[in-house]
Amino acid sequence: MNEIAELSYALDTFYFLICGALVMWMAAGFSMLESGLVRAKNTTEILTKNISLYAIACIMYLVCGYAIMYEGGFFLAGITDAGDDYYSPSSDFFFQVVFVATAMSIISGAVAERMKLWAFLAFAVIMTGFIYPMSGSWTWGELDVFGMYNLGDLGFSDFAGSGIVHMAGAAAALAGVLLLGARKGKYGKNGQINAIPGANLPLATLGTFILWMGWFGFNGGSVLQTSTIDTANEVAIVFLNTNTAAAGGAVAALILARLWFKKADLTMALNGALAGLVTITAEPSTPTPFVATLFGMIGGLVVVFSIVTLDKLKIDDPVGAISVHGVVGLLGLLLVPITNSDASFFGQIIGALTIFIWVFVSSLIVWGIIKAVMGIRVSEEEEYEGVDIAECGMDAYPEFTTSGN
Repeated sequence: MNEIAELSYALDTFYFLICGALVMWMAAGFSMLESGLVRAKNTTEILTKNISLYAIACIMYLVCGYAIMYEGGFFLAGITDAGDDYYSPSSDFFFQVVFVATAMSIISGAVAERMKLWAFLAFAVIMTGFIYPMSGSWTWGELDVFGMYNLGDLGFSDFAGSGIVHMAGAAAALAGVLLLGARKGKYGKNGQINAIPGANLPLATLGTFILWMGWFGFNGGSVLQTSTIDTANEVAIVFLNTNTAAAGGAVAALILARLWFKKADLTMALNGALAGLVTITAEPSTPTPFVATLFGMIGGLVVVFSIVTLDKLKIDDPVGAISVHGVVGLLGLLLVPITNSDASFFGQIIGALTIFIWVFVSSLIVWGIIKAVMGIRVSEEEEYEGVDIAECGMDAYPEFTTSGN
């Protein structure tokens, strides 16, 4: 390896690791966003879930997930530190494992405030060790779907994971929510929908900004390289498009909320920004910045309609995760062929259906087994008092509670 090649190898490896660290920081974003959008009595448990799921994802992907996704086996033989790649294989593993944790984080918010902690963590083991790696093997792993067809050959393209990561996480969340049921008091008689405000909107806003920043690593790192002129320019346009899509999503959602609800709804603006990010994740490298902004705005509009619609269907999602990551994740996939000629609408639809059906059905089975064995929902009394005390034995804000006085 000559000096230029060695320098490129070092630069690309370093870039990959930095982007992976940015994506890891998204775990903090999800933690803050979710803890801000749930009630104070459920904050400690949501934080416990987030740090635990991240640790579980790292271990399970190391034990078997990475091998399933890229090698077709069940146990990782070892990760070498040098090879024929233009970056270290260890950096590739690190970058991939934080994506797995992101998919699992999506589920956490959707089942918040009424799910048993250990039931959730049991599901995290299967989701990160098997369900996600299997669908990932048919996309980024380029293996055939149960030996039948290859999604890439059908014209499926998902640059950084609108479907592979975000829609997959939302599909698993939807399966859990359907078995879990809504929070007590969320839906009344005659179709009445009762708002359950979050405890800390400053935290939710901070979480959104952390996720926005981390998304530069999520999409930017998916270029996989930055040591050549072409890849450096591609990284720059990916960063630019990621940022402007988020901005478009936030503005569009805020305006629609003002027109529809007659108020500037902060939570819709936050979810609008995240929707713009999810939308552009499927293909941030080929749109112009103006088109990326429009894509983000479409995502921001769609997420508002989706959140309202799911509420009318009595699908209780405290943070809007199924809408942001699932519905908008599908939107992102369907927009790819508009700017990427290598993708086809047929391929995108088949790919989306493959990912959704696999993750939803397998998750539904796993959630069902966990429900039968240990139960997945806390008691009505525990839900009323808050899962912080029932599941973790402590309050997040003890000075504001009777027990803390």
